[in-house]
Amino acid sequence: MNYIYLGKIVNTHGIKGEVRIISDFSLKKQVFVPNFKLYIGKTYEEVIINSYRHHKNFEMITLKGIDNINDVLKYKGANVYLNKDDLNVSYLIEDLVNYKIVEDKKEYGYVYEIRKNNNNYLLYIKDEDKYYYIPYVTDFIKNVDIDKKEIEVNKVGELR
Repeated sequence: MNYIYLGKIVNTHGIKGEVRIISDFSLKKQVFVPNFKLYIGKTYEEVIINSYRHHKNFEMITLKGIDNINDVLKYKGANVYLNKDDLNVSYLIEDLVNYKIVEDKKEYGYVYEIRKNNNNYLLYIKDEDKYYYIPYVTDFIKNVDIDKKEIEVNKVGELR
């Protein structure tokens, strides 16, 4: 299995076995749905989401077969993972680190870091001795080629 870090269970909520997860995972809408499998802790204990809701900064879930706070206390502080194969996507934004940046067949360096800025992601680029960033939005990103490990972009010359 290809485990990907999803977040951390920071606390319980109420007495019916609900847990609070803090997560900045990019595809929350695909993961936090009923019947999705998650893996908790160092042993990757498999659990299934029973219900989900968003509350303040937290993703709140209940787990199938658990309806008591005493049964989820053991998860407090544990990391939560998912199996990448369970997602129906060709790549994750996190996979783009070390991809080449290309515009009109000219290379402009590579992605060395990805940061979330409000609701968007920024690709931080290193080109020889220059550093700059590109917003990960359709105005700038034309295509992502997984096989070549390249990101074809627009307007990169304007950002440098």
